[in-house]
Amino acid sequence: MKQTYTRTLTACYTGYVVQAIVNNFAPLLFLTFQNTYNISMGRITVLITVNFIVQLLTDLLSAGFIDRIGYRASMLAAHAASAAGLISLPLLPELLPDPFAGLLIAVGIYAVGGGLLEVLVSPVAEALPTKNKEKTMSMLHSFYCWGHVAVVFFSTVFFSLFGVDNWRIMAAVWALVPLYNLFIFRKVPMCTLTEDGEKGLSFAGLVRRPTFWILMGIMVCAGASEQAVSQWASAFAEQGLGVSKTIGDLAGPMFFAVCMGSSRLLYGLYGEKLNLKRAMILSGILCIFSYFMISLSPVPAFSLLGCGICGFSVGIMWPGTFSIGAAALKGGGTVMFAFFALAGDLGCSGGPAYVGLIAEHAGNSLKTGIQWAVIFPLLLMTGVMMIRKAYDK
Repeated sequence: MKQTYTRTLTACYTGYVVQAIVNNFAPLLFLTFQNTYNISMGRITVLITVNFIVQLLTDLLSAGFIDRIGYRASMLAAHAASAAGLISLPLLPELLPDPFAGLLIAVGIYAVGGGLLEVLVSPVAEALPTKNKEKTMSMLHSFYCWGHVAVVFFSTVFFSLFGVDNWRIMAAVWALVPLYNLFIFRKVPMCTLTEDGEKGLSFAGLVRRPTFWILMGIMVCAGASEQAVSQWASAFAEQGLGVSKTIGDLAGPMFFAVCMGSSRLLYGLYGEKLNLKRAMILSGILCIFSYFMISLSPVPAFSLLGCGICGFSVGIMWPGTFSIGAAALKGGGTVMFAFFALAGDLGCSGGPAYVGLIAEHAGNSLKTGIQWAVIFPLLLMTGVMMIRKAYDK
């Protein structure tokens, strides 16, 4: 791959770091928002919901305009919205009469950026002339995990050294990352997913293919398998180790993210030696094992270890599905990636909700909820086996 395309791929890596920043920085400040602006926990929940809904709507609508305005213009818009939202986060609550309205607007702005990045980064990287697409995709998606780790770690260190009251400075620092990458994407060379003169599949063409719907189901299960445990990792850490919430966040969500990122990194480094579909089936088996380890272990520390194993097991599910889809649905293009992102986001929201609903009916037992969540990796493996039977290399 030419050196110029290497810069494009590096910018794509940074793009996923930007998405990790916009998704994971504000949640570290929810209690600070509550105390500083006298905002109820109910309204804090609205911030989470708005972020999710705006990203879903962006996923859905982007399929109609990205190909029209082009990848470069869309990438620039994504990074501009991400930076603007992060910069607005400390400014708008101070400028508007209602601080909550300021936070809500800021979240909505950077959610547009995050949603666009989720749709754009994978197809831009997929279109590059790399030798091993599966390896590149897994390495690419690992950077979301490393971005998540960096946000939690460096923000926690900053707050420990300078106090959480100075969070506005940290927001400005994180905003520099999308601003930097915006200028990089202005000049790097970019390719298209279709050859010259070749027309990509329309949405109507995609939905007529059973493979598309199988892959959509796999994407839902990939997101659900990941978030069904990730959402509760902090609680397991605090319960299992008896530490403060700050240390619990480092040992829980960050531990999960490190393990998930390591899985993607290893596949990125050595993926050409493995069969992707077989690796995803084995990942599903390991995911089921981790769920039972979390939910059935009488030792809380082993439940925490199960969270890490779960992170490792789900690592290649999301990027693996993108790679399988690109190979099985030639010409799927932006429309395919947009709807895969939409399906993945539905799984990311549905998985934790499903666990919570089961837990509530089981006397608020999260372990029971996670036991029942084995349906997600089971369905994922079923879908991969169906695809494997028809398209195995």
